[in-house]
Amino acid sequence: MSRIGKKPVAAPGGVTFTIGKDNVVTVKGPKGELKQAVDRDITVEVKDGQVIFGRPTDQIRHRAMHGLYRALVANMVKGVTEGYERKLELIGVGFKAANQGNVLDLALGYSHNIIFEVPKELKVATQQEKGQNPIITLEGIDKQLIGQVAAKLRSLRKPEPYKGKGVRYVGEVVRKKAGKAAGK
Repeated sequence: MSRIGKKPVAAPGGVTFTIGKDNVVTVKGPKGELKQAVDRDITVEVKDGQVIFGRPTDQIRHRAMHGLYRALVANMVKGVTEGYERKLELIGVGFKAANQGNVLDLALGYSHNIIFEVPKELKVATQQEKGQNPIITLEGIDKQLIGQVAAKLRSLRKPEPYKGKGVRYVGEVVRKKAGKAAGK
């Protein structure tokens, strides 16, 4: 059995689970509501405020799906109770970030500013202090969506290996290269 798939997903206070037709799991909590379609081979049932996942056989595909859907539902529960947050840091001379609502205006060293529209499900905030690198903060209940938007923002100017300039996650370590050796 999958170690992750065997664990039931517990519902903290204020979280309700519903299983609709076509194995769609809906999780409602204080911060919002999320839905996830579960593969038809995986059985999902709610007992005593916990969601329990089962699989029909020990095939590799069934074992993989068993742990996957349990982890996805556990992430949904955490999202609707606590929420998720991802911070990105802009490192480079003249790099700036500003937002108006969910529209980001990024100056990343190109000849033009990049206007990036963040999905309405997420909240975006920018922070720019003198002497500090600008920081973009993404908040929301959907872990997958936050990760996807953060990866897209990072791809606009990936950290380069010589000076480390670019957009990176806060706390990310970029391995630097030595550059060319000095003369003789």
